[in-house]
Amino acid sequence: MSEFPFELDDFQKEACDYIDRGKSVVVCAPTGAGKTVIAQHAINRAINEGTRIFYTTPLKALSNQKYYDFSETYWQDKVGLLTGDTSINRSAQIVVMTTEVFRNMLYGTNFGAVADNLKDVKYVVLDEVHYMNDEQRGTVWEESIIYCPTNVQIIALSATVANAQELTDWINTVHSKTELVDTDFRPVPLKFYYFDSSQPTRLLPLLTPSGQLNKKIKPEKRVFGRKLQNKKSYVKEIIRNLQENDMLPAIYFTFSRKKCDEQMEKCASLDLITKGEKAQIQQFIDEYIAENPHLYNNRHIEYLLCGVASHHAGLLPAWKNLVEKLFQKGLIKVVFATETLAAGINMPARSTVISSTSKRTDSGHRMLTASEFLQMSGRAGRRGMDEVGYVTIVGTQFQSPEEVAELVLSDANPLESRFSPSYSMVLNLLQRFSLDEAKELILKSFGYFSSGTRLQPLLKSKEQLENEIISREFVCPYKLCDEKLHEYDRIRHIYVQNRQTYKKICKQERSKNRPLSPEAVKFGKETKAMLEKMHGFKCDTCKLYKKHSKNIEVLARFSVRMNKIDKEIEKQRDIFWNKFLAHRSVLIDTGYLTDDYPSQQGITTSQIRSENELFVAEIIFSHVLDDLTPAQLASVICAITTEDLRIDIPYLPVSQTVRKTLNLIRNIRRKVEKVQNRYSVEAPMYINPYFSPLIELWVEGAEWETITEQIDMGEGDIVRSFKRVVDVLRQFTTIDNIPETLVFTAREAIDKIQREPVNID
Repeated sequence: MSEFPFELDDFQKEACDYIDRGKSVVVCAPTGAGKTVIAQHAINRAINEGTRIFYTTPLKALSNQKYYDFSETYWQDKVGLLTGDTSINRSAQIVVMTTEVFRNMLYGTNFGAVADNLKDVKYVVLDEVHYMNDEQRGTVWEESIIYCPTNVQIIALSATVANAQELTDWINTVHSKTELVDTDFRPVPLKFYYFDSSQPTRLLPLLTPSGQLNKKIKPEKRVFGRKLQNKKSYVKEIIRNLQENDMLPAIYFTFSRKKCDEQMEKCASLDLITKGEKAQIQQFIDEYIAENPHLYNNRHIEYLLCGVASHHAGLLPAWKNLVEKLFQKGLIKVVFATETLAAGINMPARSTVISSTSKRTDSGHRMLTASEFLQMSGRAGRRGMDEVGYVTIVGTQFQSPEEVAELVLSDANPLESRFSPSYSMVLNLLQRFSLDEAKELILKSFGYFSSGTRLQPLLKSKEQLENEIISREFVCPYKLCDEKLHEYDRIRHIYVQNRQTYKKICKQERSKNRPLSPEAVKFGKETKAMLEKMHGFKCDTCKLYKKHSKNIEVLARFSVRMNKIDKEIEKQRDIFWNKFLAHRSVLIDTGYLTDDYPSQQGITTSQIRSENELFVAEIIFSHVLDDLTPAQLASVICAITTEDLRIDIPYLPVSQTVRKTLNLIRNIRRKVEKVQNRYSVEAPMYINPYFSPLIELWVEGAEWETITEQIDMGEGDIVRSFKRVVDVLRQFTTIDNIPETLVFTAREAIDKIQREPVNID
């Protein structure tokens, strides 16, 4: 391709060729393999053709990064940006956006008509499409693909996944002709090492040349209780090893923000940078802080000047951006990061260190999945700079060396559908389609398409049960059917009961020296006749009777189990449509749907984007927000947009008006819960005023330092909670049927929230 100053790899050429031939394409390749080149080829085509291209990413930070990258590569007036809170040059030829924004465009809500939104758009890049696996947001990618017009070419870029062909076949089915380019090619191959704390002065190769576990590696000793808390950290030894072996710069992945900061502090005393590099870092920091004065007193500055940094969600976005820029320039030698850094941010390193291959969850420790490990290890090796990338796994007591080797040699996990109908989806589809047409769209989901794979365990159980039933088929020596045996059993059971009754009558009459009554004599004759009838059955003398009888009993139990499996298969096969219908029922009962078309309140709800759109709509229409001040409104919205926190932090007191409003909202939640429970709908409704007092102070004009002093929580967490409030308030200003006073209050609140550092991405 003459448009690039370098020779493309074979997989890049193949993908570009498919794009030239007007086809959609799925590109699955390891992290760092050069998938962006394929997107750039589509961008160049759009520019030359005078058409438009949308570039979607899963993260706002990644969208911002791509916007700045493309603005430098192409003329700035050709590039636009659309995220939840930013709109720059939205009619440009190249528009970068989050995938949620693209999905919302396809619904036609808040953005005008779909035809206008996608005018002249010929290509859509879905970057990091493996995010379809994301528990909370994965459904957005499926909706985007299902609703994307078929005249638009999709360029889906994904990390390595096990079922790439299945994904391609699905897009081919629901969209248009799609080809797969699947490669495990890594331009910079990886070497794997292991840190064994019993041998702290060296890094051991994890595998032998033949791919077996290195026998020199010893498992870590098990320690418990206080000993585990006081266990020595070997982070300095690990970084020293990397430095001595020319394996820096490195990203050191750990699963705790606290540990990121602690490990950074421990390594600050290592002599990782030269005086010249320190001077360059100081100059860069000075220039950056001049543009971002809110970072002036950041306590991490001293660590940057030692060549180390931490990077996690608890830090301010502008600070993380500074760390990324310094790392990209090669001035920061080690970044201690949580796994979120592995999600697409451009921070290639020579080495990655993975502090553990197990991670703590709410239900205990679990091993990393193969895909999680690939995402993190894939950051190692800089194309054009390194011949080899290095991955070091740190030994811990929660994993054995054998488990680590197995993980390293594992293939990627398959993509799983996270498709999940919501109130907004139901209302949007029924606003544009009939119920039958909506069902067609729901049945186009990747989840339904891949249900064969998802149902595999159930289908396997059914097959095993069927084989068991076949193996237990009983052949009667007298060729009698089961019904005959059932008839014999019935007569035998009645005979036994009647005989006991007749004996009791006889005994009773003898004791009273009375003759049997005519009725008793008749009953005795009937019982004897029944015995003779019983003797007339072949079963009465058959040696296999008990086996036949037992077999029928077991088969009856199998039949019950088979029935249960069939019902579960049916339920799972139609799970998405059943969820759709359940949400529809809730909307009908609450008056948001009439004759399968949204009411005025339903149309408003269809435009809301939140965890539970119905809950937010009910709050709006209850008018409990109408008379609040901007600070009080922000405080209330903060409570209903803050999910349950994993850590215990003390509640700060909220103002009296906010407290009363939240009590009224609790009544609304109970009402919605009652209807949701009726139809087994699970849609979360939060009322968590953790950050509410903080945002109330902030809107009233408090300084940032005053806010951060109130609570022991990362600044990044506070900013993120404030941004969620801005997102919902901005929706209040654009959606239909919102009281005018609430719109004005929302606008004023947004203006007062959006100041440094909250408004810095």
